[in-house]
Amino acid sequence: MSPKPATYDPGTALYDPATDRVGEYRGQAGARAMLRPLGGGREWEAEPGSLRPATDRERLSASVRAANERTLATPPGPGDVSRPPEPVEGCPTCLWLADRRVAARASFDHSAVTDANVLMREHQRKEHDG
Repeated sequence: MSPKPATYDPGTALYDPATDRVGEYRGQAGARAMLRPLGGGREWEAEPGSLRPATDRERLSASVRAANERTLATPPGPGDVSRPPEPVEGCPTCLWLADRRVAARASFDHSAVTDANVLMREHQRKEHDG
């Protein structure tokens, strides 16, 4: 008589050696265990007797993989960075950032000048469509 497979609580992260993946235990479907990828996705069936709790390293690796897969959008390119962005006329945020840049230049704080340029480009992408 074979030993009875361990029972797990729903949500437990388990390693499935047959697929070499870590999944969240969802429950039983007949004689099979149902696992779902960490972070969501399509469930799969696994042999309950072969499952074991995932190690910290396996859980972390699976979580990072899931986060990377969720990152589908590529951020927009910075555009022409050879010239500093110009403030949009009448926009108080653009004018405030331009003033910060002028003050940073006056104090020879090149890092703050770059910060102001980056923040202005980001603001203009979000608020002024480019």
